[in-house]
Amino acid sequence: MKRVLVVEDETAIREFEVINLNRGGYETVEAANGEEALRIFEEEQGNFGIALLDISMPGMDGFTLCKELRRRSANLGIIMLTAKTQEMDKISGLMMGADDYVTKPFSPSELMARVDSLYRRVDMQSQGASKKSEDEITLGEFTLNLRRRSLVKRGHNIELTQVEFQIIEYFFTHPDTALSRTDILNRVWGDAYFGEEKIVDVNIRRLRMKIEDEPSSPKHLVTVWGMGYKWSTEA
Repeated sequence: MKRVLVVEDETAIREFEVINLNRGGYETVEAANGEEALRIFEEEQGNFGIALLDISMPGMDGFTLCKELRRRSANLGIIMLTAKTQEMDKISGLMMGADDYVTKPFSPSELMARVDSLYRRVDMQSQGASKKSEDEITLGEFTLNLRRRSLVKRGHNIELTQVEFQIIEYFFTHPDTALSRTDILNRVWGDAYFGEEKIVDVNIRRLRMKIEDEPSSPKHLVTVWGMGYKWSTEA
């Protein structure tokens, strides 16, 4: 699984990414556009740990590609490449199912730090690794299975990305406890993360859309003003 699908229409940037990923021990497969990337992904039967997607591409853009890849795989790690001024692109990409974003221009060290961090999470999920002694945690109508890494609500499975699962796992192991954005960022993305805390807020929004009956009025994943968020068992 230590394979990366690199999707970038600009040859020089794609070569830069591939060279650094190869140096970091990753096998890379290149695609110059979204349509080619989808074809490769299906031909390879989704045998990739991470997809690195540029947003601005002719034909199928990075947002559409991200949505299509996420529809095909909940476990694939997806990193979007955005321009520094494209603030909404970062949020849009995360809402489409991306796990992280890297802002252009970026250094080799930043790129590799993001890829390595995400790959560790993908690898942990693929192995079903869990250090918890119990297999399941049940809170009200939700059951989190740590071995299968799944979340069930009223008997219905909720499909989670590896980042979403780790966030939910953190809340389920600390119910009714206010967790700051920094706590969540360090736990899920690691204390060496290069990015911004807003990535936590976007993932919380995305999770609410999956787990809450009314995402605009959450009863489970609630905001603790001036602090962060908590999983409430009072709902």
